[in-house]
Amino acid sequence: MPKEYSRARRVAELVRRELADIMLTRISDPRLGLVTITAVDVSKDLKHAKVFITQLEQDETVQKILNKASRFLNKELCSRLSMKVCPQLRFEYDHSVERGTVLSKLIESVNKNP
Repeated sequence: MPKEYSRARRVAELVRRELADIMLTRISDPRLGLVTITAVDVSKDLKHAKVFITQLEQDETVQKILNKASRFLNKELCSRLSMKVCPQLRFEYDHSVERGTVLSKLIESVNKNP
């Protein structure tokens, strides 16, 4: 029987919080704008982490910038976490916010036209 709240999930939440703070306080690249970390998915062996990000205006350069800065972010993250293994970061754009907006508009249009 699997645990309801696994270690990978706890680590993912910790990575999300710490990474958000690092990006807010340690990165000063004006090209990033307002980047939000929506979720982090950590592998079971805790070696890899997908960091899902979103922005007000989707810009693929943000994902590239963050992936290039992943070594720096990883080093900062490892210094804050007291773990034997620190996950390697990979940033991906989270499309779920856009899909949610489209679905909301569809539902509203159906409700307006009975």
